[in-house]
Amino acid sequence: MQQLDGPSLSPLSGGAPKQLVVLLHGYGSNGADLISLAPMWQRLLPDALFVAPNAPERCPGAPGGYQWWALHDLGRAALAAGARQAAPVLDAWLDGLLAGHGLDESRMALVGFSQGTMMALHAGIRRERALAGILGYSGMIAGSSLDEVRSEPPVLLIHGDADTVVPVGAYHHAYAELERNGFDVEGHIARGLGHGIDPEGVQLGGAFLQKVLG
Repeated sequence: MQQLDGPSLSPLSGGAPKQLVVLLHGYGSNGADLISLAPMWQRLLPDALFVAPNAPERCPGAPGGYQWWALHDLGRAALAAGARQAAPVLDAWLDGLLAGHGLDESRMALVGFSQGTMMALHAGIRRERALAGILGYSGMIAGSSLDEVRSEPPVLLIHGDADTVVPVGAYHHAYAELERNGFDVEGHIARGLGHGIDPEGVQLGGAFLQKVLG
């Protein structure tokens, strides 16, 4: 199976990692984009290894960019099919990352942006053992509802109310589905923010990661 690769940031403490924070980028981007969040969170989690893998497929028309799956169809059924297709590669890579550092899921958090949030929510809740948490920026559930839920990590969703790429309605849908399925879910809507992450979102995300991994 294909191996993922991408930039990482070693623990600030200089020791062996005690936590793993995996950052999953959006469509047409790459790991170098999201690893930029890691220095802002390092002081909160000095023993964490931050890893930002590039998605498995090159993204046509986006030099240096990758995709978790092609976005030819933005219907919920097609998004669910795309996430299902990409999940085995991500899951196998996560298994290897955990085994390589002698850690289990309780020491790992997934952070996603846009398509990366779809991947985090799809793969993260289908793992046998619960992750420490899932932090999703500007994303959605890849499907009309949650199914095949095997574990229920805490989730924080953050979304801009001026997002024209993934409208804020997707946030409300995801929040409601997670709540309906019994997840410990928190949310924040950033006023006036488009498809991106603002300083308040970085701060809230860091506090969430510190809470679930600390």
